[in-house]
Amino acid sequence: MQGYRIALRHARRIIFALSLLIFAAHLGLAQTPAPSESRTLAVNGMEIYYEAYGEGRPLVLLHGFGGSGAAWKPFIAEFAKHYRVIVPDLRGHGRSTNPSNRFTHHQSALDVYALLHQLKIDRFQGMGISTGGMTLIHMATAQPSHVEAMVLIGATIYFPEQARVIMRKSTMESLTAQEWERLRQIHKHGDEQIRALRNEFHNFKDSYDDMNFTPPFLSTITARTLIVHGDRDQFFPVEIPMEMYHSIPKSYLWLIPNGGHVPIVDRQAEFTQTALQFLRGDWEKNNSPR
Repeated sequence: MQGYRIALRHARRIIFALSLLIFAAHLGLAQTPAPSESRTLAVNGMEIYYEAYGEGRPLVLLHGFGGSGAAWKPFIAEFAKHYRVIVPDLRGHGRSTNPSNRFTHHQSALDVYALLHQLKIDRFQGMGISTGGMTLIHMATAQPSHVEAMVLIGATIYFPEQARVIMRKSTMESLTAQEWERLRQIHKHGDEQIRALRNEFHNFKDSYDDMNFTPPFLSTITARTLIVHGDRDQFFPVEIPMEMYHSIPKSYLWLIPNGGHVPIVDRQAEFTQTALQFLRGDWEKNNSPR
């Protein structure tokens, strides 16, 4: 009887492990492939690090503020089956440098364009999380013909007061030991790099010109645009993506119920499938964007 119980427990462990593997496969949680390129290039007085995966048309993935290109790793394997995926670390993030210790989304857009120029990429599709999405908005308004399509996740066209409240509270003193440890894993140029990023995020509380897009300005965007936003985003209320949707001509809006600032984390498989359909242009075959 004792042997039977041990065997039963062992069988249950095997079944549980197999269930996890099946669940992971269902979600598309494939291991991130090794990059085909990983280099640091000199652009605009700084060094920008990027990785590239797969082959085909270029798809640029931009991370959020305080993160790095590694934030996209759970998604890269699937996207790399269809695209040449370019994943940079934005100015002052990850392995990229920022000698000026100043970050604006306008400058971030110039940096990414300079990187793409060196890679001989003229026209591209892009996806951006928060600051990455704001960088894409700058890119799509500055040089509309270069952006074919973009997916904006938790992005904004201005900083509302509820975001500024969080920015005011985000000081060096408010960082916990656990947060320091996490940030040290992301940013490779030491604690001064982390301090500079934290200070810049805090200083966004006084920024009114970097992110300040009006509906007439947004109407100049020619890229097909998918706006993905959580209805519980703690930074940017749903009124902002609604305004973006009404202002950007060829746009679609996906409001995610109970979604936070980066609502794709808990919807990885659904987001990946939806984004691929959008980027391929499948929706235009059946329905015209507004």
